[in-house]
Amino acid sequence: MGRVRTKTVKKSSKAIIERYYPLLSTDFETNKRICDNVAIIASKKLRNKIAGYTTHLMRRIANGPVRGISFKLQEEERERKDQYAPEISALDYTAYETEALQVDEDTFDLVKSLGFNEIPLSIMKVTLNRIYVDDPKPRVGRPSGDRTNDGPRRPREPRNVEAPANSW
Repeated sequence: MGRVRTKTVKKSSKAIIERYYPLLSTDFETNKRICDNVAIIASKKLRNKIAGYTTHLMRRIANGPVRGISFKLQEEERERKDQYAPEISALDYTAYETEALQVDEDTFDLVKSLGFNEIPLSIMKVTLNRIYVDDPKPRVGRPSGDRTNDGPRRPREPRNVEAPANSW
């Protein structure tokens, strides 16, 4: 298990990211110097913890939006994704080379039940491919992670512990 970070470290790190995001990076040493310059932190140990958590969050932000942190670049990215419209619609059958859209049987029934009868559709056969692998060496013994069921457990042997004499 990892270490538990305190509420102080998390809150201050998120505040630093929201205010100074363009200055920060995924490098601990850089973030440590920035934390030292932009905030008054009581001890070196606390500064390093805040810088470490800031680095951790910056790496997470690089992968995608992080809950609890709101800054301008992240909001712009979210708006850009929300406003995305494809250049060619999936239902625009005139843009495709074939005369009809190829769909499976369930989709065909759905489109027809919704009343889109003017869209030319052709049913495409869908097959499920399964891969079977024969194990060349069968495993002997019990499977990993499973307990053997050898029956009920034996009761423990009672300990021979004498009760202490009252000494009061």
